[in-house]
Amino acid sequence: MPLHPTIVSVTRRIADRSAASRAAYLERIAEAKSRGSGRGRLSCGNLAHAFAAAPVGDKLAIRSSAPNIGVVTAYNDMLSAHAPLASYPDLIKVAARSAGGAAQVAGGVPAMCDGVTQGQPGMELSLLSRDVIAMATAVALSHDAFDAALMLGVCDKIVPGLMIGGLAFGHLPTLFVPAGPMPSGLPNKEKAAVRERFALGRASREELLEAESASYHTAGTCTFYGTANSNQMLMELMGVHLPGAAFVNPGTPLRDALTRAAAVRAIDHARAGTGALGEIIDARAVVNGLVGLCATGGSTNHALHLPAMAAAAGLLIDWDDLAQISSVTPLLARIYPNGGGDVNMFHAAGGIAFLTRELLAAGLLHGDVATVAGEGLAAYATEPWLDGDVLAWRPAPAASLDTALLRPVSDPFEPEGGLRLVSGPLGRAIVKISSVPADRRRITAPAVVFNDQNDFLTAFKSGALDRDHVAVIRFQRPEDNGMPELHKLTPSLTALQNKGFRVALVTDGRMSGASGAVPAAIHVSTPSGDHPLAAVEDGDVIDLDVDGGRLDIRVDAQAFAARPRAAQPAAAPGWGRELFQRLRPMMLPPERGGGLFDPLSTT
Repeated sequence: MPLHPTIVSVTRRIADRSAASRAAYLERIAEAKSRGSGRGRLSCGNLAHAFAAAPVGDKLAIRSSAPNIGVVTAYNDMLSAHAPLASYPDLIKVAARSAGGAAQVAGGVPAMCDGVTQGQPGMELSLLSRDVIAMATAVALSHDAFDAALMLGVCDKIVPGLMIGGLAFGHLPTLFVPAGPMPSGLPNKEKAAVRERFALGRASREELLEAESASYHTAGTCTFYGTANSNQMLMELMGVHLPGAAFVNPGTPLRDALTRAAAVRAIDHARAGTGALGEIIDARAVVNGLVGLCATGGSTNHALHLPAMAAAAGLLIDWDDLAQISSVTPLLARIYPNGGGDVNMFHAAGGIAFLTRELLAAGLLHGDVATVAGEGLAAYATEPWLDGDVLAWRPAPAASLDTALLRPVSDPFEPEGGLRLVSGPLGRAIVKISSVPADRRRITAPAVVFNDQNDFLTAFKSGALDRDHVAVIRFQRPEDNGMPELHKLTPSLTALQNKGFRVALVTDGRMSGASGAVPAAIHVSTPSGDHPLAAVEDGDVIDLDVDGGRLDIRVDAQAFAARPRAAQPAAAPGWGRELFQRLRPMMLPPERGGGLFDPLSTT
């Protein structure tokens, strides 16, 4: 099947827009690659420091020309998704030795859990932690003693940070190695029902904690389709996982086999001079990631992370690219919070292998890309399995085993993708519609304005929001308070909608795509840097038309432009926030990645 014309045109537009910055990036990594192995340039003292703690056999390998893998790990034992990574370095080292090379843990990166910090002060560090992770990755690899790299990480800001940092060393063959989701716990519908009852005061805190503990119950990634699992989908469709690695449960023989195989593949690429991360992540790979995001109704956080990751490879993308791809990409998956089943059920139904085959067959993915599998994207239409003790791959199931979760292109959930771009006098925003009913995609109602999510929750508990309204939560931009997620609002908004009120959310903060059935225009921003949300007043009528792509306010344009802007609240102290405060004014708008690294720079 030939490529869809929109996929062709968007890819060409990205390549043309990025011509100068991409050329500069490729020149930089080509120069680094031409210098050969960094160990050859280390002095005897440098090299002795580099292998001083290694076992004798590894010392001999590292001081010779044998490939040496640098492992960058996000391990900690607080995060369920990263706890399984504790055993990975030993698995990787044994596998590297079997392939005639060596491996060393080059360094660790911080990994915070948005699930722990949701609605708490620590959430204000979350988005900036991505850039801290990128810098920590660069520090780890700066020893220049490695011929390849393995990135161990899973969750929300960790994978994008590892990617940005890894692309700074884009001449190195690099594979991303996930941990996999925890086994399914309490069904998601039951958990959501308890959350809603608690928001309404009909369930105790003990009941809520019991439900949450039964859902998030052991090691592995949380099983809902938020940013962490969207990360894993992206790494597959962008070609930097081994095929099918995303959703294999931790602690299983298949998971361990995939981890060992990643190390061997890294050694093979290092020997062959192939698999350079900066060459794999090109305009086609980025478009493949955007298609996957739309086809699965993935996390809206990637409206920030994909521009930031692409920029690290010299590629400039924007929300118009995302919107155009979404307009031609059918929605093929409904995974909680967009549907009833979790990622384990999605994987069992056919998972990413089935999804990839369907999208390739429909001409919606670039198949002729470089990948760590070395066989183009068709390799990702297969799934891993153990043939005895041997890791092998087989074709995806011929048909979805659960069409309530996963469907073919011929029978999608919706003809367009799960993400929309809306714009108007209040700015540009992203809306995730994967589970928003069609009759809720246009809301016209008076604004109720808050400068803090906790003020909204106080109003909700008092009954003041029991009416049609558009909740405006402002001063949540990267430069304001780090752009925290506002997932804590979801149960209350859902409860209001279930009471029959027509409600929506408009915010310059994030939601991670967890707004569910409530229409939410998030990441509101303007290219000019103006902040129209600061001029919105209680009672202003807001018109959110998701299918029409509009975010309007029914106030005379001249009068609205002349209104004074409300003052940004003073920055709150404590919880380490003061250490990040001087970085806030440097953060870019969401459409340009929401971070510290300027995608418009060619240096």
